[in-house]
Amino acid sequence: MSGSDERPSGGEDGSSGEEPGRHGLQELIAERRAKAQRLRSADPDAFPYTFAGAEPIAAVLDAYEHLDTGEETEDSHRVAGRIAARRGAGKAAFMDLVDRTGKIQLHARLDVLGKEAFEQLTTLDLGDLIGLDGAVLRSRHGELTLRVERFEVLAKALRPPPDKHHGLTDVETRYRRRELDLIANEESRRVFLQRARVISAVRGYLDGEGFVEVETPILQPLYGGALARPFTTHHNALDRDLYLRIATELYLKRLIVGGLERVYELGKDFRNEGVSHKHNPEFTMVEWYEAYADYEAEALRLEQIVAAAAAAAGYEGEIDFAAPWQRIGFVEAIEQATGIDVTAHGDADSLRGAIAERGLEMATAGLSWPQLADDLLSKFVEPGLARPTFVLDYPVALSPLARDHRSKPGLVERWEAFAGGMEIANAFSELIDPDVQRERFAAQHRLGAAGDEESHPYDETFVQALEQGMPPTGGVGLGIDRLVMVLTGRDSIREVVLFPAMREPGA
Repeated sequence: MSGSDERPSGGEDGSSGEEPGRHGLQELIAERRAKAQRLRSADPDAFPYTFAGAEPIAAVLDAYEHLDTGEETEDSHRVAGRIAARRGAGKAAFMDLVDRTGKIQLHARLDVLGKEAFEQLTTLDLGDLIGLDGAVLRSRHGELTLRVERFEVLAKALRPPPDKHHGLTDVETRYRRRELDLIANEESRRVFLQRARVISAVRGYLDGEGFVEVETPILQPLYGGALARPFTTHHNALDRDLYLRIATELYLKRLIVGGLERVYELGKDFRNEGVSHKHNPEFTMVEWYEAYADYEAEALRLEQIVAAAAAAAGYEGEIDFAAPWQRIGFVEAIEQATGIDVTAHGDADSLRGAIAERGLEMATAGLSWPQLADDLLSKFVEPGLARPTFVLDYPVALSPLARDHRSKPGLVERWEAFAGGMEIANAFSELIDPDVQRERFAAQHRLGAAGDEESHPYDETFVQALEQGMPPTGGVGLGIDRLVMVLTGRDSIREVVLFPAMREPGA
């Protein structure tokens, strides 16, 4: 038997004659609902509870990549998915079936299926879900195809899918109705599958290095581990306010004190701050802590973990993640970009004056010295760090949880890692001296009393944990969302978060 032609006369646009331009949406829904009712009336067991044994479409495509044009087999395979296109006329019809792994062409023939089944299959609507068994062939046009031998309608789509040709292009709709985005846009499906592989690679690396995955509270009596504003909620039974965590750091370091010498947690953090192309109020972080290590050891570990994530994502972009990454000091980086030595302007008024003197465009009113210094880095240094870079050795006022630098007074052993023009990770040689930590918290408390809403709260429970004795420790926080942005070439965090935070429609 010769290979089939998947381009018979008739519409090649995959349309089903039901575009909202021809009929109103409510009329289309009514027509589809009537079809669903006819299916139920004809078969009490319509829309089965299961369709066991379905293979991923990509597995079938891969297994028969070797088939020559026009070659047919009697090898039957079972697949399931959504009808994405339809074309045909007379005694043959062609459809495209899509699942999360790929797309395959279906060839339906009247002489194979019989009149009733053929008519039922060829009158289904775009978006309907079917399962089928079919023999593999490669058509005369070179497309790998399944000749449908039997099928079941698994679910009826009562609403038409997004326009096949133009996809779902409205950005607001794509983010608010991610299910439509995933139906319409293969690229979106690819990004979120890459995200899943990145997360698996991160976990696999840490598990392979002997780290123990743990879970710490999301609802916390006192937030900490970062300089950020929290979300506040109230627990009725306990009659107390609680906070959504802004970081997992303090709980994880208490586990280091307890003797779990390598720990990590991968999960959600929450910060009540602005929304931007790289900020979402809830975001995914992995933090790991390692006894008997410092920030230098953790820089090497980050290089390895990002390389593993890039390989898992199939990264083919222009950024070279090969070690060693470039390095530059915090003070040096700001001075090169702005001409300001922040250590020479050690209070907010002095630094504010230096910023004004150089005519730098940034808001300064009411900001503390740490906020000003951090803004200088984020506005004038960070966007230029496309190549993977460690910015090292921060002022102590910016890093209340990091250990004093062993050779640079006034600085701490901290780095932030940047790639693609944004921060992706943060690390310390962790502060283990409880007396110094108590002093640092007190200084942060004074900043808070002076109006800095992002200062770190005083956490006496954590200080008491340090008083039990904490070994030398290195710790890292790696932003999963931003890492995925870099590895998939996305410009907005909303492109890599399935359901990002959005303003009310019309707001």
